[in-house]
Amino acid sequence: MTVLDDRALNRAMLARQLLLEPADMSVPDAVAHLCGLQAQEPQEPFVGLWSRLHTFAPSELSGQLIDRRVVRTHLMRRTVHLLTAEDVLAWRTRFDSMLFQRTLGVHRRELQDVDLDALSSAGLAVMSDGQPRTMAELVRAVAGDPPASRRRALADMLVPALLPVAQTPPRGLWRARGGVRNVLLSSWLGREIAPPAPDGSDPVGRTLVRRYLAAYGPATSTDLRSWCGLSGLPAAVAAVREELVSFRDERGRELLDLPRAPRPDPGTPAPVRFLLAFDNAVLGYHHRGRIVDDAHRGLSVAGERVVLVDGRVAATWTTESDTVVVAPLRPLSEKERVDVVEQGERLASFLSEGNTDRVRVDASPG
Repeated sequence: MTVLDDRALNRAMLARQLLLEPADMSVPDAVAHLCGLQAQEPQEPFVGLWSRLHTFAPSELSGQLIDRRVVRTHLMRRTVHLLTAEDVLAWRTRFDSMLFQRTLGVHRRELQDVDLDALSSAGLAVMSDGQPRTMAELVRAVAGDPPASRRRALADMLVPALLPVAQTPPRGLWRARGGVRNVLLSSWLGREIAPPAPDGSDPVGRTLVRRYLAAYGPATSTDLRSWCGLSGLPAAVAAVREELVSFRDERGRELLDLPRAPRPDPGTPAPVRFLLAFDNAVLGYHHRGRIVDDAHRGLSVAGERVVLVDGRVAATWTTESDTVVVAPLRPLSEKERVDVVEQGERLASFLSEGNTDRVRVDASPG
């Protein structure tokens, strides 16, 4: 069986994640290809798409949110993602059990005497008018004024575990400030969420396997589970296995992939890329050696924005006033520093809408 080393996997990941060559895609097509974008921080998807698309204007994404073609909602791993309307309507029911179990695991003590079926019914009754509500407004309407610890547990259980909701604009619009206001997905999108397959099969699970590999492969089944948070996918993997090809990584783990998906030559040059906080390219795997050293694995989990140099995490970045500030994690060569500055200037110009291109690269460690 062919062995793919970390560099080969890195170039495949970059190609699938639209980070090797900028893509000529519309915003909905890019969001669909990536199976959604991490969106815990409302402004981050703009950087994620800017880093991946040949041309991208912030107004494109804002317009798609306003037009309800893309939505902000909890899904993979119970975190907020930006997804196309079609995908979230097709996939949401498949995630219901995971969202419920993860929330219950966090708040089991606070919810031990709560009738969760009654809570769900009450929440649906309140939200059925289609009016966006804050979490506090929803809890108040359902439960009055419970103690603070119970209030947080009820809010987390209602959204997203019991109620499939979207976060409405202005949350997530370019340079807009707005708290989280929730509305039922079916009300917001004017369509019902797809129910489970009546024959007990798992067509969504099979779709997730194929779509994940198209955007992240080659990957292990453990990577797939880490990406989506779902535990019940072995049957879906088995159902499509005949469609797939297999490899091994350097540690002997089996990697699954689509037969005609891109696997570039490991020597393919990789440009500098600035990634958003919690970027898919890092969090989309359990085994992250293809993109980040073990010593820096926790950076993306902590919400640090990272810079890829030669395809790997080599720095973090942030903004100070009108300046993009880069903090290297390892010594950068003179050419690498020049490339980082050049891409950082482009990012600074994007973030400031052309008002500045200031970049500061801090001293390298060691």
